[in-house]
Amino acid sequence: MTTPQCAPDNVYSLLPPLEQKPVKPPRYISIFRPSVKHEAKQNKAQWKTMGPAKVAVPSPKNFLQKHSKEPKLQESKCRHEIYEMQCRKIEQDSKKLPALSVPRRTDHPVMGIQSKKNFINTNAVAAITRLPKKPQPLYVDSRQGDKYLLETSGLVPKYLKKKDYGVTPKYLTERKEEMKKAQKEYEASVLEHLKKKAMKVLSDEERKRLLEGLKKNWEEVYREFQCLPVKIDSIPKRLHKEKLETQMKQLEHDIQTIEKHKVIYIANE
Repeated sequence: MTTPQCAPDNVYSLLPPLEQKPVKPPRYISIFRPSVKHEAKQNKAQWKTMGPAKVAVPSPKNFLQKHSKEPKLQESKCRHEIYEMQCRKIEQDSKKLPALSVPRRTDHPVMGIQSKKNFINTNAVAAITRLPKKPQPLYVDSRQGDKYLLETSGLVPKYLKKKDYGVTPKYLTERKEEMKKAQKEYEASVLEHLKKKAMKVLSDEERKRLLEGLKKNWEEVYREFQCLPVKIDSIPKRLHKEKLETQMKQLEHDIQTIEKHKVIYIANE
């Protein structure tokens, strides 16, 4: 058997192969190029004299005005002619009429004659002599020109022209009267309550009776105090003695205050 032969190792085989760019062919140039250029120049030279070389610029005074291209109607002239014709006819008719005089009692009106009325002329005269209509008041609230009625917008002070403007409403006057009445009733009830709780002044007779009663009570307590034994050797006796002394002091204090003050007030309980 024959053994396979191995290729010898080479360092250059490890390097990547270089990319070879394809070579572009030369650009195509037509052989008729100079002849085409010559024909284009010849045709272009013929168009140089086409149209005026300089155009007259319009003057700024002859500018385009608004509604200048719209068809204009001669309504005003027709109306004016109709009005003049009507006036001339009225003047001629007035000249032909005889002088009017007061009719007699024996005269009778002419019957059976009908006069025709020219409604076209009368309507035209009425339209010419009629006063122009007043424009409806409007207001604009945006730059796009949105229009709205001025009367319903609230900007017109129409409420100032009302008869009851500035007059106090009835319900407010009634409410004020009710409040005053309630205030008077409250004050009256407070005065009655204070009168009931007011202090009463003692008269001279009551004051004398009160003094006599206090002195009499003091004498009774003093008599009982004198009846006590000289030697007090028990707690009940001592407590009874202290009680009598306090009663006597209180009665003396009350007698002094009543004798000192002539006018005495007593609160109603």
